[in-house]
Amino acid sequence: MRFAIPEDEVEITAVRAQGAGGQNVNKVANAAHLRFDIGASSLPETLRQRLLGLGDQRISKDGVVVIKAQEFRSLEQNRAEALRRLHQLVASIAVLPKKRRPTRPTKAAVTRRLDEKARRGRDKARRAKVDG
Repeated sequence: MRFAIPEDEVEITAVRAQGAGGQNVNKVANAAHLRFDIGASSLPETLRQRLLGLGDQRISKDGVVVIKAQEFRSLEQNRAEALRRLHQLVASIAVLPKKRRPTRPTKAAVTRRLDEKARRGRDKARRAKVDG
């Protein structure tokens, strides 16, 4: 299940980020800070609740997702990276976990197992009589 997040619900701010120093002191990245309000979004209610209960550090208490991207030099690349991370976050929530198998066996399975066990015991006893 894929949910496309409309562009008008995402607010992206361009920020100039200076490198930490060292070899590339002059490297200035055009960082992109993405803000996405979960409460005001068009996502289904179940996804909103899951996102709010996720406990991710990028999601604030009031339901705003903040993603910062500054790996690339150009703003377009950082913007695309921030959007990709947001879609990845929503996609990870949208996938339902597989239904777990019941840990307790059914009554029919228990009966079948015990019948098989008893049959093997009878066969073994019969073989012992013939051999002995």
